[in-house]
Amino acid sequence: MKNKSKDYLFDYPDFNNIKEIMYDTVKKYSDNTAFIIKNKINNEINYTNISFKQLFDDVNNFGAGLYDLGLQNKRIAIISKNRYEWVVSYIATLLGNMIAVPLDKGLTEIEIENSIIRSKPDVIIFDNAIADTISNIKENGKVKISKYICMDENSSYDSFYKIKEKGKQIRESGNLEFDNAKIDSEKMSILCFTSGTSSTSKIVMLSQKNIASNICAMRRVEDIRPTDVNLAFLPFHHTFGSTGILFVLSNGTASAFPDGLRYIAQNLKEYGVSVFIGVPALIESMYKKIVKEIEKQGKTKMVNIAKKLTNVVPFLKRKVFKSIIDQLGGKLRVIISGAAGIDKNVWSDFNELGIKIIQGYGLTEGAPVVAAENPKYGKKGSIGFPLKDIEVKIIDKNEFGIGELAFKGPNMMLGYYEDEEATKEVFTEDGWLLTGDLAYIDREGYIFITGRKKNVIVLKNGKNIYPEELEMLVNRLPLVKESMVFGMPKEDDLVVSVKVQYNEEYFKENYPDADEKVITNIIWEKIKEINKTLPTYKYIKNLIATKDEFIKTTTAKIKRHEEMKKMQYA
Repeated sequence: MKNKSKDYLFDYPDFNNIKEIMYDTVKKYSDNTAFIIKNKINNEINYTNISFKQLFDDVNNFGAGLYDLGLQNKRIAIISKNRYEWVVSYIATLLGNMIAVPLDKGLTEIEIENSIIRSKPDVIIFDNAIADTISNIKENGKVKISKYICMDENSSYDSFYKIKEKGKQIRESGNLEFDNAKIDSEKMSILCFTSGTSSTSKIVMLSQKNIASNICAMRRVEDIRPTDVNLAFLPFHHTFGSTGILFVLSNGTASAFPDGLRYIAQNLKEYGVSVFIGVPALIESMYKKIVKEIEKQGKTKMVNIAKKLTNVVPFLKRKVFKSIIDQLGGKLRVIISGAAGIDKNVWSDFNELGIKIIQGYGLTEGAPVVAAENPKYGKKGSIGFPLKDIEVKIIDKNEFGIGELAFKGPNMMLGYYEDEEATKEVFTEDGWLLTGDLAYIDREGYIFITGRKKNVIVLKNGKNIYPEELEMLVNRLPLVKESMVFGMPKEDDLVVSVKVQYNEEYFKENYPDADEKVITNIIWEKIKEINKTLPTYKYIKNLIATKDEFIKTTTAKIKRHEEMKKMQYA
């Protein structure tokens, strides 16, 4: 049988590091727009287009400024919202053969301080939104930072723009030390904290070769174009976000920055976004709003009939469903989903409407992408095939062929920083990296994730229940925003239970007088309907309903352990 993972759709060379990729990108797309920057001055909005040539100049100028400060071979921490200065700082760090340490701005002050202590950066680059936190950390005296650089004007700190201007002068004087920096593609170049749900994230050591191989592999199978516009939504401190923006740039594609979660729909239209890389929670929320609008207009039956017709003539999809696509800005053609499994119905419906959904799979330890669908090959519920030069296998399969997914490849991390024990635990003796995810591979070679190994509910009778499978069914209910299925301890066994964040807006519209008890009863009746579609041992037997949001990571994953502690079950 043909190995579809080797069926590449596009030509793209192999590069060893980010510097080689950036030089190739600027050579090809010098005059293309790399970033669209929104400027708000006195309530007036205007936009600045930054070309790839300008981006490259800014990177080299800022990098030369960092070298002038004596920061060769140093560690550079970067913490801010997604913005242009973050990208310039990150790329400059890599092109200067320095070590990048992306930090999560959403953490508490104590957690940020602890992250700095653990990763040991020499410099921190930040924006004004987090300046007070940085000031407090500096005053505490527990961190050893030699330079504090602010992306915005702040008299208390070194200025990003002044350093960039100084670097420009240095380069114009003929000093090209930064430009000529040699890259060691195999050395540790990025220290990235995992977004795991445990209380203490691990620090993953990645090389430029890890990241470059991932970008090159994605370039061979994903249809992202120089004419596209991307909305840079995923947080850059996560590898899905940081590798994602480098991948998007390598295609000569323009990127804009969102104004916030509430403004995604507005920003899609504002910038004419055609490519969106996101997480299932957000994509499924977008889908629910579309379905709600279709139902409101009484067009559900008509849309379902149109889907069947356009499946026969796919090129008509975007014309027939133009009014629906217009709800998402009118230009959206590709959605790349990662970080968790996306609902099968959402995957099918978006594809049937003429918006291609690509389901990918990865982890920080894989820089991050291990496998993905592509425009040619996709299957509902699957994560596609391994990328180029990546091998996968299933370890310790059960009678259904389900076991732990493991992989090998050039994207495989160097190890966990200062944690040899954890590194040994995640690698097998013959060099495979264990993902912690349970999966199976079908006859055609498509990979299917069934859930996290540590999340599996093992009942006393030996039956295994995968919470993610049940959560997908519960989350389809319009009265549910999100859910978490777990095993509630009872005597010497576990009771399959679900905690639900209900949709307040739905209940206000449909049950305006319902109190918490009534709301819980309504949800419970829906849960019982879901149970009828399941084997008896999978029945959900306990419900906790709340309007409160779950505790989450910045990639919108529920922190299960913390939720269990909150409910006093851990």
